[in-house]
Amino acid sequence: MRLFKWKKLCLSFLLLGSAVVQAQTNKKSDKPNILLIFTDDQGYHDVSYYGTQDIQTPHIDAIRNDGMQMDFFYANSPVCAPTRASLMSGRYPDHVGVPGLVRSKQANNWGYLNPETILLPAMLKKGGYHTAHIGKWNLGLEHPNLPNDHGFDYFHGWLEDMMDDYLTHRRHGENYMRLNEETIDPRGHATDLFTEWSVNYIKERGKEEDPFFLYLAYNAPHFPVQPPKAWVDKVKKREPGLPEKRANLIAFIEHLDDGIGQVINALKESGQYENTLIIFTSDNGGHLPDLANNGPLRDGKQSMYEGGLRVPTAISWPAKIQAGSTSDQVNLSMDIVPTLTEIAGVSITHKINGRSFLPTLLGETMEEDARPLYFVRREGGTRYGGKAYHALRLGDWKLLQNSPFQPMELYNLKEDPFEENNIIADNNTIFQKLNAYLMSRIQEGGKVPWQKPD
Repeated sequence: MRLFKWKKLCLSFLLLGSAVVQAQTNKKSDKPNILLIFTDDQGYHDVSYYGTQDIQTPHIDAIRNDGMQMDFFYANSPVCAPTRASLMSGRYPDHVGVPGLVRSKQANNWGYLNPETILLPAMLKKGGYHTAHIGKWNLGLEHPNLPNDHGFDYFHGWLEDMMDDYLTHRRHGENYMRLNEETIDPRGHATDLFTEWSVNYIKERGKEEDPFFLYLAYNAPHFPVQPPKAWVDKVKKREPGLPEKRANLIAFIEHLDDGIGQVINALKESGQYENTLIIFTSDNGGHLPDLANNGPLRDGKQSMYEGGLRVPTAISWPAKIQAGSTSDQVNLSMDIVPTLTEIAGVSITHKINGRSFLPTLLGETMEEDARPLYFVRREGGTRYGGKAYHALRLGDWKLLQNSPFQPMELYNLKEDPFEENNIIADNNTIFQKLNAYLMSRIQEGGKVPWQKPD
């Protein structure tokens, strides 16, 4: 009898221990880790999963193969800082004070993030996430708009818009590389540094119970195009006869792709891959002077045509998203915020412009009316004169002005996906409808200052 009770007691402890282990396991896997990979100026077809013959991006392709390819994903602006403002806030860029680039030289600065803006990391922290940003920030150079001011527990990266050199890490002779708020001066190619720091972060977080959100924003392939020589040699050997500029850009992107592979491998080695949501996307279309490939789309970076706004995008989550799936749903950078907060179980109680596309990721049908989608960019110089120019898409219709000094144009993207025939003269009713939406969004943006107050 005593032996029976002893065995029963031992069994109870075993079951209790098993339950504790299971509870810990469940705690770790209740919510997915989130890895948001954001590249800079990567062309719509500068990934090999589109069949582009001269480039090889096996690690980006693997995200697509393990998840969903999104063919109609738009950046919120044809340049970086406004898109980043939308990516982090879920709002249109000028509605948070960033219609143009945030720069260190005040005479050429066209944005100031409203310090009261609630950004994605602050939202995810409410869901129990540890938050980290590695790489390019470009939403502020000082308090109150540093990454740690807006919800990032950990920042290891670059504050300014671009680097004048990927090895020396300077802009106008100034060092904007930081570890949280400390100025640092690391040695090495910026792409390799951001990769190494991300790998280290992922390995460390693998020891913790709470999920993480890692926003990994590479500067590459933004000019100056500076791939390591070994990567250039490999491309030239494989693709003889390529123009020098194209060979350099391909090498730059393939070097970047290799870094992405190392980061994903760190997830696999630490046992975190299956329950990590990975988003790969870019901030605007490819830079045509560097011979970026935007596929059949018209124009590139800086342009309100499709080539300036459509970006390569793939999302994987092995536990939830069907491998090899595709979507032609129209989404924007700002839609990532409500999608991720829904996944994290966090309610958004303030105003945003984006909407979640989680049902699409899960293979469900989303019933939704066509929504007006607004694009903006303000810039200086003689070409733009400090003025803003815009685009608005509603269903298949798209209204745009490709510079502040050019007339409006109207296209039907279903009938004319490459924007070859401006039909504004024959569609005044449609023009007036889209223009009314456009003006209302411009007025909303006008309520928010985009220069730092004195």
